[in-house]
Amino acid sequence: MERLITVFLLLMVFLLPGCGEPEPAGHFTIATLKGPSSMGMIRLIDSLSSDRHAAVQVKILNEPLQVRKMMIDGTAHFAVLPSTMAAITYNKGMDYRLVAVPVWGTLYLVGQDTAVTEWENLKGKRVYVMARGMTPDVLFRHLLRKNGLDPDRDLLLDYSFPTHIDLAQAVNAGQAELAVISEPLATLAIRNNPALRRLFSLNDEWNLVEGIPIAETAFMARSEVLKNQPGMVSKLLDSYAASTEWVNSHPDSAAALIVRYGILPDSVAALHAIPQINLKFARAGAVEEEVREYFDVFYRMNPDIIGGKMPDENFIYR
Repeated sequence: MERLITVFLLLMVFLLPGCGEPEPAGHFTIATLKGPSSMGMIRLIDSLSSDRHAAVQVKILNEPLQVRKMMIDGTAHFAVLPSTMAAITYNKGMDYRLVAVPVWGTLYLVGQDTAVTEWENLKGKRVYVMARGMTPDVLFRHLLRKNGLDPDRDLLLDYSFPTHIDLAQAVNAGQAELAVISEPLATLAIRNNPALRRLFSLNDEWNLVEGIPIAETAFMARSEVLKNQPGMVSKLLDSYAASTEWVNSHPDSAAALIVRYGILPDSVAALHAIPQINLKFARAGAVEEEVREYFDVFYRMNPDIIGGKMPDENFIYR
């Protein structure tokens, strides 16, 4: 409780005009994604939206490409998107830097086939994966190889459903018996179809073979904001971290807010999803090694996944 009161006071410092560094109300915009990213910051979102004088606003978007568009046109001062896409945007010259990693692995192998208890059981199976060449596909292929399976010979990877939502709906309808999908869609599918199970956590499996968690999500900030408003940035990071801690500690209350802001339609599903989405807010400087090791795996597999090269040392804000 004491920590939450402290965070509230910090929020007031940078939310109210005339306090701290001078910026007009509504000047700063965070572009985030409907899903784990916005679920972790839901307490912060609620605090900002309930204060008409807030100097920070949050836009909750459906797709990473929408976030990237706001980064390109300069309307996002802060942005949450997949880490691999963050590396691509940086390597293409966008003036944003990594300030934190808020989500650490949300991918699961889901299906009705309870005979699948180890990787060897996937031989000869059809597994549906969203979008060839995207992070879930490349990550799953890497894990297959690490577990002694050839993804092009030992099983069939099917890309019939192009988005996470399409694939989750197909799983729910029984059209895809085995699939790699992300949370909270995995929880929604399982809730709608009780025959479904999470067979593997890809984050756990990645940790087993690589010795590091999946630094899946990036919280980026424009360089000029980092330069001109370091105090505001630090308070925002503290508030985002406290929001994440609150969500993990108060999943019932967080679930209600998650439904109120249209992130999930069902508070029970939200409550069940929260423990599965690996929310842990970490400032980038504190997890620099994990981020670089994560990118290095993708770079060795296919450099294009992170923009053709490893991001240089200025990518991470310390």
